[in-house]
Amino acid sequence: MVKSEFVNALCERQPYLLARDIELAVNCMLEQMALSLEAGERIEIRGFGSFSLHHRTSRHARNPKTGELVHLPAKVAIHFKPGKDMKNRVNGKLA
Repeated sequence: MVKSEFVNALCERQPYLLARDIELAVNCMLEQMALSLEAGERIEIRGFGSFSLHHRTSRHARNPKTGELVHLPAKVAIHFKPGKDMKNRVNGKLA
C-alpha cells in the first residue's frame, strides 16, 4: 500500500472528513515520525510496532565480483520491530 492508497482507505472509513484534511494529518504524522527518528528518538505505537535506530560501525568488506577490499563507512539504519498484536494478525491468529 502506498501513501495515496492509505489516504483513500481512510477517506472511505471516515466519510465525514475531507480528503485534504486526512492527507494533511497523514503527512503531519509521517513528518513528526521522521523528525523524531532524526533526533535519535525511538517511536512506539502500541499494537503496531516500534521504530528504532541501529548504529552500524564502519568496516571493510570485499567486492564479491572482483575480490577488491572496500571500505564501508559508519551509518545509521532504521529498524522496525512489529508488536505482538501485529505479528498475530499477520500470522492469522486474530485475538
